[in-house]
Amino acid sequence: MISREPTIERLATAQQLLLTPFGLDESHLSKALAEITSHKVDDADLYFQYTRSEGWSLEEGIVKTGSFSIDQGVGVRAVSGEKTAFAYSDDISEASLLDAARTVRSISSAGRTGRVKTPTRKIASSRSLYNGVDPISTLDSTAKVKLLEKTEKLARSRDPRVAQVMAGLASEYDVVLVARADGTLAADVRPLVRLSVTVIAEQNGRREVGSGGGGGRFGLAYFDDEQIAEYVDQAVKAALTNLDARPAPAGEMTVVLGSGWPGILLHEAIGHGLEGDFNRKGSSAFSGRIGQRVAAKGVTVLDDGTIADRRGSLNVDDEGNASQRNVLIEDGILKGYIQDSMNARLMKVKPTGNGRRESYAHVPMPRMTNTYMLGGDKDPQEIVASIKKGLYATNFGGGQVDITSGKFVFSASEAFWVENGKIQYPVKGATIVGNGPDALTRVTMIGNDMKLDSGVGTCGKEGQSVPVGVGQPTLRIDGLTVGGTA
Repeated sequence: MISREPTIERLATAQQLLLTPFGLDESHLSKALAEITSHKVDDADLYFQYTRSEGWSLEEGIVKTGSFSIDQGVGVRAVSGEKTAFAYSDDISEASLLDAARTVRSISSAGRTGRVKTPTRKIASSRSLYNGVDPISTLDSTAKVKLLEKTEKLARSRDPRVAQVMAGLASEYDVVLVARADGTLAADVRPLVRLSVTVIAEQNGRREVGSGGGGGRFGLAYFDDEQIAEYVDQAVKAALTNLDARPAPAGEMTVVLGSGWPGILLHEAIGHGLEGDFNRKGSSAFSGRIGQRVAAKGVTVLDDGTIADRRGSLNVDDEGNASQRNVLIEDGILKGYIQDSMNARLMKVKPTGNGRRESYAHVPMPRMTNTYMLGGDKDPQEIVASIKKGLYATNFGGGQVDITSGKFVFSASEAFWVENGKIQYPVKGATIVGNGPDALTRVTMIGNDMKLDSGVGTCGKEGQSVPVGVGQPTLRIDGLTVGGTA
């Protein structure tokens, strides 16, 4: 549900952290925005941010690093047409704010004469998808160290071939305040936690790695014994599976992707190509194709920033717009792109709640939140059993995409060779090469087991990283190219 009530509470928190200590109030924000809008601009905003983060890591049985940092500052932006002027400062003060406002004002040479009316204050509508808890304070330091030690001990107890265990715990408390030229005020209080475990298994001189982990927008109590065991089992299983892996065959073949994290392929190969900036500039393989068939029937892809507690979710985006559930592809037909305010205005559509930035020192751009494909009606076992000869990839490492051509390359970190519907053996070194728009048309079976990843995704774009989520059901794609080592 979208309402103004939670925003008022978050605004109070944000003002307490970001304005009051520096002798600022809303009148100073209005003054800075009036300074910018005294020249003709299409849009302007102030983005205040306070971030407290902490990280612990364990290696060789001991906690080797512990880090804690506080960062705060303000980003000031003016937009005129396609041009953006941006200035930021880690000094939050009236003088810095006005300096930054004067700097960005120079974007437009057309000075206005006469008076500028100050817009009426508007509290932005927003969602309540997570508690505004400070996760760092949800466990004391001793308990955090114990949690990592417990993770390590559990991983070692799973199998004698486990030679090394690395575990990491990260927590972040992020408070943002957005003031826009049209008088809109918005705020968000964003917790974020993540536990990761990496295992190295050794057998007959061969060493292989496996990893597990997850998190979301909540406190550290989420990592109970059951949750830790799940991550550990995932990491140990992956490492032991890879100990038995043989070189992957190469060539064009049927590929079945597992559910959950393999949705990273969807994120890279399809998601980036549906971001508004690439489509406005005509540089995406999906440009100008709204209303056209871009995928096989049954393929429905969403970007949804409104799922409770998820790593990629937001109450409001970094421009103060409420997050949304956006249907991008419906039953194979392209329905829309994801938009920030500037690209939406230039493309004459509405923003979709996808204006995101890494921090106050960065400009916002259209970015994904939680991107996933809806499930179909096939049993996952039936899908694997349908493979005559091909690859079943259940986990992925990194990947990259060329937006213009749609070409992608992905490395499978856990995959199996299948013949006549039976899993034969695990394979290593498989890379999946394809073209995003083309691969979507080759989907022939969609599983009924749609799931989201465990909460580990980080997306990079133009040097900025933001937390995201991915997901999908088990999928059969025909005629993909697999680069192997066999």
